Amino acid sequence: MPDLSACIGRYWPGTSPVHRMDPRAKLLLSLAVMAVAFVAQDFFALAVCAAFVAGFFALSGIPLRSAVRSIAPLAFIVVITALLNVLFVREGTPLLEWGVLRVTDAGVRNAAFIACRLTLLLLAMSLLTLTTPTLDITDAFERLLAPASRLGVPAHELSMMMGIALRFLPQFMTELQTIRRAQISRGATFSKGRLNMLAALLVPLFTSAFRHAETLSLAMDARCYHGGVGRTRLRPLRFSRLDRNGTLVVAAMLACVVGANVAPL
Repeated sequence: MPDLSACIGRYWPGTSPVHRMDPRAKLLLSLAVMAVAFVAQDFFALAVCAAFVAGFFALSGIPLRSAVRSIAPLAFIVVITALLNVLFVREGTPLLEWGVLRVTDAGVRNAAFIACRLTLLLLAMSLLTLTTPTLDITDAFERLLAPASRLGVPAHELSMMMGIALRFLPQFMTELQTIRRAQISRGATFSKGRLNMLAALLVPLFTSAFRHAETLSLAMDARCYHGGVGRTRLRPLRFSRLDRNGTLVVAAMLACVVGANVAPL
């Protein structure tokens, strides 16, 4: 079974209906699912949205636990956003007051709600990257931006940069773990939160990133890479019945979330 301990960007091979959907449809439907998560206005509507997302993972054959592990490196975004809501939302009944610090029940409730919503957003994007190879995602992004290329938008270059970022993100996380273990073996300790200890991780990581970027640029130059002009594709992208069914399911998800918003509790 594939190891998903790295982060978003690692592909989980499979033959599920979600895997076999057109990558353009999956990209658009992932954005639609994220938009539906913003439509949810209370915890009940958000729970309905979460039920659909869990169903998508079940249909894809990817364990939800592994999906949560895949977004773990991005958990700091959820934590920081929740803390900002706890500290700066002043409405509601005070739960804790200490100097300028004021924690209210409304702040805690907003923090929990925002944390759940952001987690669903990350899971929706994780499902896209886990069920779609990086090259297919870049091809889909380029095809969707093709009409804008007539206005001067560099569709191929933008899709190539996105593909490179997705491709190297898991590798950089793996290298970060390797560097951390190497520094610990040399006697470094990261539990004290010292800035020089953080530099011991970041400096080798950025050095490795620049080395990979230089190697990639030299390889592209050696192969006379000049963009996507005249490029052919081994597997042309085609919409199928699976894409239509996926659109209907996401539409049903939107209807259920809207109904949950207006339903009396």
